[in-house]
Amino acid sequence: MALEIERKFLVTDLKALGTPECAKHLVQGYLNKDPERTVRVRLEERLNAEGVVLSALGTLTVKGKTFQGSRLEEEVEIPVEQAKTLLGLALPRLIDKTRYVFKAQGAVEGLIWEVDVFHGELAGLVLAEVELPSIDTAVLIPEGIGEEVTHDPQYFNSNLSNA
Repeated sequence: MALEIERKFLVTDLKALGTPECAKHLVQGYLNKDPERTVRVRLEERLNAEGVVLSALGTLTVKGKTFQGSRLEEEVEIPVEQAKTLLGLALPRLIDKTRYVFKAQGAVEGLIWEVDVFHGELAGLVLAEVELPSIDTAVLIPEGIGEEVTHDPQYFNSNLSNA
């Protein structure tokens, strides 16, 4: 089981981040949102520059309780049809978003910014996350990234899925 360490921010200017490396359309739902663990199912479609679907992937993810900015996480790939079926069993509301991936600038090699542009009832919300190799990794915050919301539960995806 892996340890997930990430920081989350509001995005103030998506265009200031430049050109993304890639884009994905994500639909995800929660099968369990117990405070000690969440179980998420996701359907991910990789998109080309014109927004055409290149490939699809299903995943099932179990995440432990967040403690000091990190948590245990296990993610397994599942067949796309199985992901679609499980999304039909998910708690209300499904999250629909487009994720843009940007390489981080600065001293830490290999950091990736993932920027989620939400659709549907959450339209207008844009969040950025950066996963870190350790809790004390320094991060250069790029132009266009605003307030940090890492520890604000209203921005946890499991809470954003509340109808």
